[in-house]
Amino acid sequence: GRLIHEITAPMVPREISGLRAVHAVDAAGVHPLLLAVGSERYCPYRERFPQEIITIANALLGFGQCSLAKYLFIVAGEDNPSIDCSRVDEYLCHFLERVDWRRDVHFQTRTTMDTLDYSGTGLNRGSKVIMAAAGPGIRELAGSLPGDLRLPPGFHSPVMVLPGIMAVAAPPCESGDTLEKAVGLFTRFMENTDCIQGIPMIVLVDDSAFCSESLRNFLWITFTRSDPASDIHGVGSFTDHRHWGCTRSLVIDARLKPHHAPPLVEDPKITRKVERLGVKGGSLYGII
Repeated sequence: GRLIHEITAPMVPREISGLRAVHAVDAAGVHPLLLAVGSERYCPYRERFPQEIITIANALLGFGQCSLAKYLFIVAGEDNPSIDCSRVDEYLCHFLERVDWRRDVHFQTRTTMDTLDYSGTGLNRGSKVIMAAAGPGIRELAGSLPGDLRLPPGFHSPVMVLPGIMAVAAPPCESGDTLEKAVGLFTRFMENTDCIQGIPMIVLVDDSAFCSESLRNFLWITFTRSDPASDIHGVGSFTDHRHWGCTRSLVIDARLKPHHAPPLVEDPKITRKVERLGVKGGSLYGII
């Protein structure tokens, strides 16, 4: 993935007007997460908010391999000329400081999906989301857990993954009914919590310690185990003229679902068999 970016980097901005850079994130499975930097020039005399970058994002979703993106984040380069979408942690912090969840989430539902993405309801079926942020920062991101944080029953072990991003261990997802009930319970409970203003993104997971262990773990779990239309929720969510938004934290349900493929886990017995082939006299001696 990195080599492809190096080869194509000079050409992509020439193909889409206003696009400065894109980065399909290897750690998130490549196609599930695409980060982009665009130009916001429609009304340069007014305070910036997402306009041109939404046009650019829609163009990306119709452009070659970029059309396979599931989550597309895009920011305006004018807000930070040195922003680098290959520095994923810095990019996410820049994005979360500026995004307004009431306005900046745009879904495409029941659309085609990458064949290798199993988070939707069927083969090549799922949804996409554009999240766009432009303008000055509107919040200061929390770097540590609030001392007065409280969680509803069944939710536990909150951990800060990055500034502004909290992972919470949630009850196992056993069916569609329990999925909706659990997330609904969580978002309603958090509506009465004032201490999450600096935490614009909350991810519900099976194992919050593992999720927060590394940036790679967070990216893989969050963006491969969620379908935007099914698994994005919000504290204080609303629908206005068919536009979905939320007044407080965005909540992504990244638990394993019954329809997901099981995790690919290394089998110790198979590993030992392969290792024996690499000992002296084995068929792979000197190779592994």
